[in-house]
Amino acid sequence: MALKKRDLLAAAQSGTGKTATFMLPIINEIAKNKLETTEITLRALIIVPTRELATQIAKATEDFAKYLEIEKLAVFGGVSSTEQARKLARGVDVLIATPGRLLEHIRNKTVNLSSVTNLVIDEVDTMLEMGFLHDIEAICQEANQGRQIMMFSATLNQNVKKLAKEFLKDPVVVEISPQRSSVKKIEQRVIEVDPKEKAALLAYIIGSKNYSQVLVFVNTKAEANGLVESLNLDGLPASCIHGDIRQTARAKALRMFKSGDHRVLVATDIAARGIDIQMLPLVVNFDLPETTADYTHRIGRTGRAGQTGIALTLLSVKDYKQMKEIEKELIIDLKREVIEGFEPTEKKPRIFIQNRRPLSQKKGRIDRSNHKRPNDKSKKPIAKKKKTKRDANRSFGK
Repeated sequence: MALKKRDLLAAAQSGTGKTATFMLPIINEIAKNKLETTEITLRALIIVPTRELATQIAKATEDFAKYLEIEKLAVFGGVSSTEQARKLARGVDVLIATPGRLLEHIRNKTVNLSSVTNLVIDEVDTMLEMGFLHDIEAICQEANQGRQIMMFSATLNQNVKKLAKEFLKDPVVVEISPQRSSVKKIEQRVIEVDPKEKAALLAYIIGSKNYSQVLVFVNTKAEANGLVESLNLDGLPASCIHGDIRQTARAKALRMFKSGDHRVLVATDIAARGIDIQMLPLVVNFDLPETTADYTHRIGRTGRAGQTGIALTLLSVKDYKQMKEIEKELIIDLKREVIEGFEPTEKKPRIFIQNRRPLSQKKGRIDRSNHKRPNDKSKKPIAKKKKTKRDANRSFGK
């Protein structure tokens, strides 16, 4: 459908190859235009929520167009906009950008989107959660009105559908990977532990199994900083990435993790969008995420490109209910484990389990053992009403 220039709305989980889905048709079209003219014109714009994802897609574009003369550029905040402006002035065929920095270039008139014929909005649901709705709307208005738009999202929620209805023309809707699917090559494990023992248990697991690369997810920036400090004290070189860390520091942390200089990378969900590490053996949910979509995104960092991997969740009592909801949506039932020496001491909540009645006892069912209906009153003797003294007096007319 992308090759046919149809607008597209797709639900695609991480690791399903969506970058190739939109980038290969774009490169194919640009390569054909290059046969007619050598002029460099901005034809494709890919909007992403984070710097890491912008860098990842730029690298993928470079790989796909290795033997073609296609100019690409990734622009995002945290680095010099002046240098980006100079590169834009020289001309690019493909621009990958985060919304905020792109709008800055639009306001400064260092980029013109009127020639854009292919517009891709990746991780739509994440960008809407981050509050980029008005930015996306403004960018779409700047692009060529005859452009093709492709939107990719982990979930097709109401906000995503509303945005699609506003800008897409007769779109093809494709659900590449339903939200409830889970990657079969990923071994999912759940270990019960008290909150105060999580850091020690994590260090024990990494050390005892001698993992060389572990990606750990937390829910807050403060917890990311604290966990990195704890791991380093335990002799496990670690670094973290989150929204308050400068781009240069984030890039360095990711580079040291990929090279093996750091064994552990601690990340928040937003900062981890776009992290792509080959052969990553273990992903840990130090904190349980709030949504199933975030859970599937996290565990999707391992088991990529046909490889196997382990996704480990450290579960405390307060997260029991949320874990059950995730299992229900993904249609899985994960065994709870306990590690010797880290047995939880928290009081577990009561879990109500409904006793199932045998089929023969359900209403309207026939008991095949005696061929009688349990609820058939005609087969039971009718109990006589006991006469009271008052009833006896009435019968004698008193």
